[in-house]
Amino acid sequence: MASLISSLTGAAPTVYDLVVVGSGFAGSMTTLNFLQECKKLGKTGRVALIEAGKDGERCGASRWTMAYLRLDKDNKFDDAWKDEMKLVSEGLADQDYCKKMEQEVPTTVQYLIDHGVQFNHHDEKNVLLEFNTNQHFVFPEGGGHAIINKLFENITKFDNVDVMWETMAEKLLTTEDGEVCGVQVRKSDGKLKKVHGKKVMLSCGGFEGNREMLGRYVGPRTEHLELIAPGLKYNTGRGLQMALEMGAATAGSMSGMHCELVDTRATKPDAVIWGHNYGIVVNEHCKRFYDEGKRHLFATFEMIALETWRDQNQKSYFVTDSVIMDHFRPGWVYDTTDQEPEQSDTIEGLASKLGIDPDELKKTVDDYNSAINDKPFDLMKLDGKATKGLSPNKTNWANPISKPPYYGYPMKAQLTFTYGGIKCDLNSRVLATNGAPIPNLYCAGELSGLFYNEYPPATSVLRSLTFGRIAGKDAAQAL
Repeated sequence: MASLISSLTGAAPTVYDLVVVGSGFAGSMTTLNFLQECKKLGKTGRVALIEAGKDGERCGASRWTMAYLRLDKDNKFDDAWKDEMKLVSEGLADQDYCKKMEQEVPTTVQYLIDHGVQFNHHDEKNVLLEFNTNQHFVFPEGGGHAIINKLFENITKFDNVDVMWETMAEKLLTTEDGEVCGVQVRKSDGKLKKVHGKKVMLSCGGFEGNREMLGRYVGPRTEHLELIAPGLKYNTGRGLQMALEMGAATAGSMSGMHCELVDTRATKPDAVIWGHNYGIVVNEHCKRFYDEGKRHLFATFEMIALETWRDQNQKSYFVTDSVIMDHFRPGWVYDTTDQEPEQSDTIEGLASKLGIDPDELKKTVDDYNSAINDKPFDLMKLDGKATKGLSPNKTNWANPISKPPYYGYPMKAQLTFTYGGIKCDLNSRVLATNGAPIPNLYCAGELSGLFYNEYPPATSVLRSLTFGRIAGKDAAQAL
């Protein structure tokens, strides 16, 4: 490989064994596993880790997420996730990939534990989870930032890795016969530089930070979507463009994206309002526009956010009463924002605080209350407590909003990640449009395509970490 690179450049450059683009979950896991596997095999294994962000603001969304994980009490991955993926993708999601993830996730979790990540196990007694984990999920103490910190803490113990901050990948370098042999980057001074490598991992996120690509692939009005975390501005889609220029195949829906409803008053990232199922959501005209009880909480929170962005002028309002708020607070459902909910002893007073019409909100709540059937209210199942005669009706958890004080949150949709990406095999190797692996090129994380139509949540973190881990070991063994 070094002689081939020399023939291209006219000199013998420094050649890394692996160049990793992006320092989020996938990139950091690839880097650390590659270094460790090389050490185990007695190989030098020199790595260049390239990151567009500055030291301290790195990692796209990885450092900002709460990192909820779809795991049971034994750290086993939800064995029904692949079926949910098949359902929401209408059969398009790669089932072999999903099965591989299910098999490999426990090893990934144990790896993180062995490297100092502490996990909280949560038995959920209030919210019906769509997960097949016996009402259980897991999250790291300190969220995604804690995972990134532990990975970097272990990476920096090696002296054969160079971390290049404020360095944007621009183009893949190739030999005459199409083998990837490095990355051309642009430094913070605007100058271009070639970083040569025997293998390259693309793990630099989607294209939520690129308005032109959002408009091209997702469509109009994407300019009204804010990013849910500051680091997403570095997810410019350049990794996707570089791979496509190499003839990579795509997977997942390029026109898809994942959004979440956040508190418009919040001063922190990722201030998601989860519990829309347990009240009503109205638009700026005080009209309901979505069946808040259509499915489980995690199966509907994305869709109502997309509706808020697409058709409701980026304005929606959650309204409920003390029956719900007393039940759920304190807790994760309504406490991810750093602001207290608006509160009033009357619906009209609540409307005034939310900045919407008091009379219209009162009419909507009254109409909703009078349309509810007499079935019992049961938070732990799709209870069929529904409305009749409304448009749209609410099909589950239609409990009256009648006990003051009343509570509300003003909400807007924010962009979390994009769907479409590069097609990879089960070892994270990038596949060309003819199905053959592109020599020396890997891809993992958001940049690797998988999702269509909807995102069954609490899985993206595990996917990035798992296939980054697999790629790191595979790249080291293939040297």
